[in-house]
Formats: sequence, structure tokens, C-alpha cells
Amino acid sequence: MLASSLQKRVGGERDICMEELLTKVQTTFHSVFDVDPGSITLETSPDDVPAWDSMGHVTLASGLERTFGLTFDVDDLLRMENVKEICKVVQSKLGRVPSERVQ
Repeated sequence: MLASSLQKRVGGERDICMEELLTKVQTTFHSVFDVDPGSITLETSPDDVPAWDSMGHVTLASGLERTFGLTFDVDDLLRMENVKEICKVVQSKLGRVPSERVQ
């Protein structure tokens, strides 16, 4: 899965760069909501994506789970209130870096 392939980075480096992570999140937003991936930034929130309502959030989470080979629990879903928080949760789940490093 993607999570294990990301762990096999050059030199055993386990850190996923923010640019790579955001690109994958943007691609997932495009797949789920059919929005321009370039319109999705760390500051994007549900107010910016009309289809990102409660059901859209569940669909997005499912898409992110497939993209990153992860599973989210209820606490994760509640924390994922904007793209920056989504990135923090994904990084934490991938075990890459403490979530506080996402800027």
C-alpha cells in the first residue's frame, strides 16, 4: 500500500514532505469533489468547497484512506476540519513526524 511504499524512501527516510502530502490531498479532493486541485491549499475549509458537507466529509475521509492506505477513527474525522488539520492527521497516522511540525 502507499503507506508502506512511502516508508521505503531513499536512505530509509520516513518523513513525507509537506509538498508531496498536499499534492496527494489535492488529488483526493479532485477525485471526491471534482474541484481544481490547485484551488486546495492548507487554508481550505468546508466553507470553500460547497460539496464538503457532512456526507462529503465521510466521502473525503474514505478517499483519503484509499489514497494513503490508512484508516481513520471518529476522533480523526472530528479533527479534520480543514486541509491543514487533514495533513496533520495523515502525517500522524503515517507515523512520519509529530503533527506540530505541519505549518
